[in-house]
Amino acid sequence: MSTPTKPLSEVLGAIDALWPVSGAEEWDAPGLIVGSADHAVSSIHLMVDATLESVAEALEQGADLIVAHHPLLLRGVTSVAESTYKGRVVADLIRGGAALYAAHTNADVVPTGTSAQLADLLGLVEQSTITEGGTPGHGLGRVGTLPAPMSLYELAVTVGEFLPQTAVGPVAAGDPEAIITTVSLCAGAGDSLLSHPSVVASDVYITSDLRHHPASEAREQALLGGGPALINISHFAAEWLWLEQAATELRSATGLSVSVSDLNTDPWTFQVHRVGG
Repeated sequence: MSTPTKPLSEVLGAIDALWPVSGAEEWDAPGLIVGSADHAVSSIHLMVDATLESVAEALEQGADLIVAHHPLLLRGVTSVAESTYKGRVVADLIRGGAALYAAHTNADVVPTGTSAQLADLLGLVEQSTITEGGTPGHGLGRVGTLPAPMSLYELAVTVGEFLPQTAVGPVAAGDPEAIITTVSLCAGAGDSLLSHPSVVASDVYITSDLRHHPASEAREQALLGGGPALINISHFAAEWLWLEQAATELRSATGLSVSVSDLNTDPWTFQVHRVGG
């Protein structure tokens, strides 16, 4: 039996139906990064980050198309020389005969997107988006209620158990014994939503890449009775959870072979804990 093959243009149509580019944030750069419309696709490989290692993995597996969550060329570049990381990735893709596509915030906002996967793993009920998009049910982040209340410490442990292991696990800010019922979350970098009414009204906010000052100010405000506890998790880990769902949807939409990278592309490789006084 021959392996099903489709032109990239047809596959891109299926991808846009799943994660419409029109739903992306204005600052974002999703879409086709490397490849041509008539490129033949029989195998798709999904990943969070298009790194040298993850691209090499995809090419070794014979992928014709890589779908990465993070855009390789989100910020402007003036060179794709192979002495640069991005230039080398582009060259490797071209030499290896693989196209590269990025599904970023357009994949965050759909009802089965990155934040929805995190919310579903927590079993949140009565879910809604933090910020509503132009299409009903679409939007950034999720707010919901835990099936049963638990302490902040228990919740942080629970989150750490279903995330892929990274050098730095969940880090929490707040009273470990505080009882958590309502949860707001945003997979990926979400400190821009810290002051959103839905986040402020929740018992805890789970997101990634929280910086010192926004986190500190949010915690100080919470001490005055106006804000949630915080759980900061790995950006890579939070979004990796979405890949299996994305693969299932892509297989159904295209009929092609779809695989998921299990490489850890979190940039941090180890953490040091001080021993003794």
